[in-house]
Amino acid sequence: MDFKDTPEEAIFRSEAAAWMAENQLTAEDKQGLSRLDVAKLWQKRKYDGGWACIGWDKKYGGRGASAIERVIWDQEENKYDVPSRFFVIGQGMIAPTIMAWSTQEYCDQFLPKLASGEEIWCQLFSEPASGSDLAALRTKAEKDGDEWVINGQKIWTSGAHYSDYGMIVTRTDPTVAKHKGLTAFLVDMKAAGVETKPIKQLTGDADFNEVYFTDVRIPDSYRLGEVGQGWQVALTTLMNERLAIGGGGAGADVPLAMKIAQTVSINDRPAIEDSAVRAKIANFHVQEAGLKYNGYRALSALSRGELPGPENSIGKLVGAPKLQDIASFCMDLLEEHGALWGDDLDFMAGAAQRSYMGAPGLRIAGGTDEIMTNIIAERVLGLPQDPRADKGIPFNEVPTGN
Repeated sequence: MDFKDTPEEAIFRSEAAAWMAENQLTAEDKQGLSRLDVAKLWQKRKYDGGWACIGWDKKYGGRGASAIERVIWDQEENKYDVPSRFFVIGQGMIAPTIMAWSTQEYCDQFLPKLASGEEIWCQLFSEPASGSDLAALRTKAEKDGDEWVINGQKIWTSGAHYSDYGMIVTRTDPTVAKHKGLTAFLVDMKAAGVETKPIKQLTGDADFNEVYFTDVRIPDSYRLGEVGQGWQVALTTLMNERLAIGGGGAGADVPLAMKIAQTVSINDRPAIEDSAVRAKIANFHVQEAGLKYNGYRALSALSRGELPGPENSIGKLVGAPKLQDIASFCMDLLEEHGALWGDDLDFMAGAAQRSYMGAPGLRIAGGTDEIMTNIIAERVLGLPQDPRADKGIPFNEVPTGN
C-alpha cells in the first residue's frame, strides 16, 4: 500500500499546514493561562476555523474528513507544542460511543461542545474490585421511575476533577451473568452526590481520581443502548481507547532518542556512533513504523464504518511497552542526568523521565498487556478461552472470598 500523499492529499496537507502556521497561539495568548485553559483556547480556535475533530460530521463541528486526512492533520499538528491530552478521552473514546449508542438529540447536544472544547469528558470504568475484569464491577444503578439512582465507587478515572460529564458503566441486574447485567449511562460530573478525590502519582501529578457516587440521579434518557447492553457499549469505548494508546502517541520517541544519542558521549565519542546504540534506535524505529501502519489499517476500517477491531490490541501491546523501553533507554544514555527532573531542567532529561514514570500506566489503561495477549490469542489466532469459574453464573452467586 502506498502511503505517499496523492495530489489531493498534498493540497489538504498544504492547507492544514498553512492554517496551523497562521493560527498558532502566541506567548501573549498563553500568558497567565493554565495548561487546561491554553488547551481550551486552542481547541476553540480550531473549532471556529473548521479544523476541530475533522473526521466528524460537519453538523457536529467537524468537516467530514477522510481517515487519511485525519492522519495528515495529526502529523501537522504534532509539529507544534499544543496541549491536547485533555480532550483525548472525550473526543477519541466517548464521542464515538455517543455516536454509536446515543440518540440524535444527545449527539446534537453534546458533540459540538466536545468538538469546541467547551466541555470535557471522563471515562468511569475501573473499580477497586474490577480492573482487568471490568465486568466484575459493583457500582449499582437502580431504576426509580424515569430516573436511575447510582451508588458505588470508580477509581483511576483520568481527568475526573476537571470534567463536565462522564460515561459510566454500572450493574443494573446482579441476577444474570456478569457481562449481561451491565448498563452504560452519561453522567453529569457536577451532579449532587458525585465526589471526586485526586490520586497523587509517582510523577507528582494528580491526573487520576477516585470518584464516589452517592444516590446520584440520572434520567433514563442518559442511558446508552438498552438495559443490559453495557458490555457492548463499553467495548466500543475500549476499542477506541486502544486505538489511541496503540498509535504511538506522545512521550519518548525515536527523534528524542536520536537527539540524546547525538548529544551525549560513550568512551569519548558521540553515543550515536556506538553500534549497540544505533541497533537499539533502529529497532525502535521499526516498532514505530509498524505501529504507524497498524494504526492506518485501523483508521481505514473506521472510514468504512466498521468498529475498531483486534488490531488495536496488537498496537497497544506493542506501543505501550515500546514507550517504556525508549524512555528507559534515553535515561540510560543520560546517566545521572536522567534521574533529575524539574521545570527548569533541560527538555531531554525531563521528557525522558516523565515518559518513563508514566509509561507503566499505559500498559494498564484500556486493558493490561495480559488482557491484550488474551484478546489476540482468542480473536486473531482462534485459540480457546481461558477457563473461567464464573462463566454463566449469576453475578450475585459468584464466590468473592469475603
